[in-house]
This record gives sequence, C-alpha cells and structure tokens, in this order.
Amino acid sequence: MKKEINMSHTLTVGYLLAFAGGFLDVYTYICRDGVFANAQTGNMVLLGVNVAKGDFLPALSYLIPVLAFVLGVVISYFIKSKFLENDFLQWKQIVLGVEIASLIAVAFVPSGKISNMIVNIIISFVSSLQVQSFRRIKGNILATTMCTGNLRSGVEAICRYGENRDKKDLISGFVYLSVILSFIIGAAVGALVTNIFMCFSVLVPCFILVIVFVMLFIKKKHKWMS
Repeated sequence: MKKEINMSHTLTVGYLLAFAGGFLDVYTYICRDGVFANAQTGNMVLLGVNVAKGDFLPALSYLIPVLAFVLGVVISYFIKSKFLENDFLQWKQIVLGVEIASLIAVAFVPSGKISNMIVNIIISFVSSLQVQSFRRIKGNILATTMCTGNLRSGVEAICRYGENRDKKDLISGFVYLSVILSFIIGAAVGALVTNIFMCFSVLVPCFILVIVFVMLFIKKKHKWMS
C-alpha cells in the first residue's frame, strides 16, 4: 500500500520556510530600524516597560505589531476553516499567497521611520500566518520563524535518545536542529543580500515562498506496511 504525505510536512518545505524566516528577521534588523519582527516577545517586554514608565504613545508602537501577529493567526484560522476541503488549492497555499503579496508590497516601501514601522507590522503579520499554518514537520511540532522552542525541543529529544536509545528521538532531534541551521543560513544570506539590495532584498524570501507554493501541488507518497 502507499500512504500519501502532505508535502507541507516534509523537511524540504521546513528548510525553505526556516530559511525565509531567518532572512526576514535579518532584513527587518538591518533595513528596518533594528527590529526583529518575527517574534513578539521583545515587543511585549518593551510594551510593558513603556506602560510602566507612563510613555503610552511609544507603548502603542510596540502594541501594534503584537496585534498584527494576532490578526495573522485569526486570518490563518479562518482561511483553514473556509478552504480546508478545497480541491484545487490547499488552504496553506492561500496563506502563502497572502504572504507573497504582502512581501512584494513591502519591497517597494522606502525606508523611513513611519514606513519602517508599517513594514515591521506587515512582516509580523506574515510571520504569524506562517507560524500558524506550518506547524508540523515530519511529525514534529515546530516553528519556522523563530528558534527558541525548536532549540529546547531538539535538545530534549537528543537527551531522550541518550536515555532510551530510541532512534525516533534521534531523528526528531535532527529535524529540530537542522531546521534551526536552515534558519541561521537564511539569516547569514539575508545579511549579505540586504546590505547590498536593502529594501528590495525582501524579494528573496518572497521567491522562496513561491517555490513552497508550487511544491504543495506535489502529492508525495511512500510505501508502508499495514
């Protein structure tokens, strides 16, 4: 018998998405005012600090990206609900289409204090779409736009392997750590490319997402014994 595997759960897709995630984080840091737009922990910390100081207007600038991230999760959820049974496009391809369109728009936004804030909000939105929609790679729950949770899970899996010698744990650890490596490679390439092409360099992760979009048309199958 042959069992069909969703291409979105493969390591190849995980690597490509992690590469794009690392690239985008470096892009916003180098080109858009030193911000890491993928993860919202820093924004929440700075939101709390500014509220404590009574600086409510600066606090708002940290609240908006958090709300954009929330909006991305909500939109991803409703896209999945509406298009889960779509015969032509997977719901994840529709999410990717929204991401791609957003990043193309970002490429043509010039650098400036207000415009950079808008771009960072858009990329926070894009990040949340991706992290909500692509959460499982080879049976492992992980994120492709941030690494802290992946690092914890990867090290834990390797520790389990050291204890019980179950190869599944070793493979799981490899998946987590190799996805982190892909994220780091994306960040390194992003640093090189962004320093040259600045705002337009965001088209590189955009192109990566187009590749993933096309890959999701592939129906991957493998043999299994019942």
